[in-house]
Amino acid sequence: MKKHNFSAGPCILPQEVFEKASEAVLDFNNSGLSILEISHRSEAFVSVIEEARSLILEILGLQNKGYTALFLHGGASTQFLMTAYNLLEKKAAYTNTGTWSTKAIKEAKLFGEVVEVASSKDKNFAYIPKNYSIPTDADYFHCTSNNTIYGTQMKSFPKTEVPLVCDMSSDFLSRSLDFSQFDLIYAGAQKNMGPAGVAVAIIKEDILGKVKRQIPSMMNYKVHIEKDSMFNTPPVFAIYTSLLNLQWLKNKGGIAGIEGKNIEKAALLYNEIDRNPLFIGYANKEDRSIMNPTFNLIEGTDKATFDKLWKEANINGLNGHRVLGGYRASMYNALPLKSVQVLVDVMQQFEKIS
Repeated sequence: MKKHNFSAGPCILPQEVFEKASEAVLDFNNSGLSILEISHRSEAFVSVIEEARSLILEILGLQNKGYTALFLHGGASTQFLMTAYNLLEKKAAYTNTGTWSTKAIKEAKLFGEVVEVASSKDKNFAYIPKNYSIPTDADYFHCTSNNTIYGTQMKSFPKTEVPLVCDMSSDFLSRSLDFSQFDLIYAGAQKNMGPAGVAVAIIKEDILGKVKRQIPSMMNYKVHIEKDSMFNTPPVFAIYTSLLNLQWLKNKGGIAGIEGKNIEKAALLYNEIDRNPLFIGYANKEDRSIMNPTFNLIEGTDKATFDKLWKEANINGLNGHRVLGGYRASMYNALPLKSVQVLVDVMQQFEKIS
């Protein structure tokens, strides 16, 4: 029986994507070869990666606007490094909204001055800072749109004269935004796009080539662009599965089509968290993530009984991150509303027997 998967990542993907990907593992497009063994230089795979790169730009509304999409190794953590390697000449501005932005700041400091323009560390990252100033002489401004650990999400983005860089790993492709306001977007695939093992970077090409340092080839965005994201052997299966998921999303009406469902799922769970006297939400209400609601039991409540109930209900991945504890219900694009309803039913059952 398929579990109700609230895992933060690697996470749930659509069932039809799993089925098509598994078929390709045995025989890719009736070629007599597995997707795992075809050459990355073959015409068959080149068409896969070209379609995936094009489809990302189409879904984001960035076609013919000077952007390119790259599939890269190393997940978003390598992008912490690559962003600074390619863009930081003297000074960069960052907001610190949690574990991942803290790590991004650490990597950037290897290359130049980092100005932390705002932080929510004072409240253990339970909110999104607002009303901060970004230095006009910064090489770029970096933010993290959604925080999986603490369950916060930026609802708007600052207008700035400097290039805007955003780590969208955990809410990529989940909500409608003006993506042209960003000069660089990066994301690990393993939330809303595909399996672990690949990251995507969407880059406005005119921001590159402005640092004086020599950049190693593997860290150089321009090299990857020139080689059409094929500078070295790409993670073939992860990219193919990402393509399947992008096709699924397009058939669902794209981001606009999926956003309403994501809002509905979040509203259902948050309404129960706020109604049920045994639970309390973690993040400030105005900054709550629609992807990663975080919550806890009130003090003195029988955690063992609640844990037993949700596990018996065939729910998976509900435990919070080890940094925060409590519970986290990650509700990515492919999670059906009925799974959220099962969790809400368990919470109401727990209320009745407590």
